[in-house]
Amino acid sequence: GRALAELAAAFPRSRFVGIDISEEAIDAARRAARLRGLDNLAFELRDAAELRDEARFDVVTAFDAIHEQARPTAVLAAIARALRPDGVFLMQDVAGTGQVHLDAGRPLAPFLYAVSCLHALTVSLARGGEGLGAMWGEEAARRMLCDAGFGDVVVNAFPHDDLHRYYVARKCVSRSSLSRAVAAA
Repeated sequence: GRALAELAAAFPRSRFVGIDISEEAIDAARRAARLRGLDNLAFELRDAAELRDEARFDVVTAFDAIHEQARPTAVLAAIARALRPDGVFLMQDVAGTGQVHLDAGRPLAPFLYAVSCLHALTVSLARGGEGLGAMWGEEAARRMLCDAGFGDVVVNAFPHDDLHRYYVARKCVSRSSLSRAVAAA
């Protein structure tokens, strides 16, 4: 919950909710938020793939987390449902391509593939998951975001962070809601 704690401190008039399946992580995050006096920050113990919220959030963030989900496809779809119509999903994830031969020349590539195989894949597969892995890559990320209902995806790379890509995704506008908007105008 460190990233959310920083956001909650920076934006005290906004409300923040952290979600995790680890009871220990949630307990630690709650204690840290109380110590900092962050009354605008709450943490919920639940699986993001089971998120049933409809149009609850303006912004959803996932920092280096989607590739470790047991069911990343379900998580992305749940995020899309949980966003308000004009909401934004910010996803930070590893800057791989999903193709070993293309990633081989990148700094840290052997380490990242090892971490993917020995941690990210095993965490997912141990829970009966899809086994996406840390090096899933931009092409797969874009496809999965599109399949989840995100139509506008911008990918950013920053000079200070060669390890990650930052995806800013917005939901698709359905034809029926577009027709209603045009009719209302």
